Amino acid sequence: MRLQQYQPNQDFPEGLEIKPMCEADLDEVMEIEEVSFPTPWSRSSYETELQQNSLSVYLSARKHGKLVGYAGMWIIIDEGHITNVAIHPGERNQGLGYLLMNELIRVSAAYNVKAITLEVRPSNRSAQALYRRLGFVPNGVRKGYYTDSGEDAIIMWKYLVPAKK
Repeated sequence: MRLQQYQPNQDFPEGLEIKPMCEADLDEVMEIEEVSFPTPWSRSSYETELQQNSLSVYLSARKHGKLVGYAGMWIIIDEGHITNVAIHPGERNQGLGYLLMNELIRVSAAYNVKAITLEVRPSNRSAQALYRRLGFVPNGVRKGYYTDSGEDAIIMWKYLVPAKK
């Protein structure tokens, strides 16, 4: 995992801490994962991400000590690929997803990432609205991407450096 020298933003609301995800977070991560996704990642997938994937960057958000959300990405050369973002259902619509995503964008810039991409379900309108608010724009579709439902995925991009024409 890349975040050895991560310095979190200091402008978070009182009681909120965003820091690199660690294995001690995984019990709480799995609880959120199970209630957030039709096809949740396994604990071993997160362990692999944290222990073996040198491309991965995962952040966890704690509010008054309780894990309330997390977000992750892979940094591949000069592109970032958001792998997952989840907020505990009881903590949604309070700006935590925005803060986590904004931190990933800030980390991306520190690694000289030029563009960030993600996939989102067409049915997940709240996530799409969040990503648009952060400057992501739709730029393609992956047909039948979600194996649980066969739903397509909207591919969204955010350019940190203007794309060359």
